[in-house]
Amino acid sequence: MRMELRVCKQCYEGEHGNPDKTAVTRDMVACAETAREYKDLIGLDSIYITKVGEGDAGGAEALPVIVASISGNEIQLSDTQLVMEDDDGNMLVYPEPADILEVLTRNVQQANTHTNNDVSVELSEESLALGVGQ
Repeated sequence: MRMELRVCKQCYEGEHGNPDKTAVTRDMVACAETAREYKDLIGLDSIYITKVGEGDAGGAEALPVIVASISGNEIQLSDTQLVMEDDDGNMLVYPEPADILEVLTRNVQQANTHTNNDVSVELSEESLALGVGQ
C-alpha cells in the first residue's frame, strides 16, 4: 500500500493566519513522518508527504488523485488530502482533516504495537478537539 499526504504549505508554515489549521496541519505531517519511519513494520510500501504551495496545480507527487469541489461557479482544488492506493490499484481519498488524522494516528498506533520503541505523536488541542485519538 502507498500513501500520500498533501497539505497546504502556507498553513503548515503558519502564513495564513489560522493557528488552529496550522496546528492540525503540523499534526498530520508529524503523524505521517512517524508512520513513514515505521512503514516496513506496518506493511506500507511508501508514504509521501507533499506540501502544496499557492498556485500549485494540486501537487500530486506520487498518486495522481486530486479532490475538487465547486464553490459558486469555480472549481476549488483541495490542498489537504490523504490518498491511499492498495495493492490492486484501488484509491481511497480522505479530504477531511479529522479523517486524515484518524487514519494516520491509527498507523502510528499500529507501529507502536510492533516495536519496543515508544512510537507516539503528541497531538495539539486543536486536533484533539476534532475527536481524534479518543
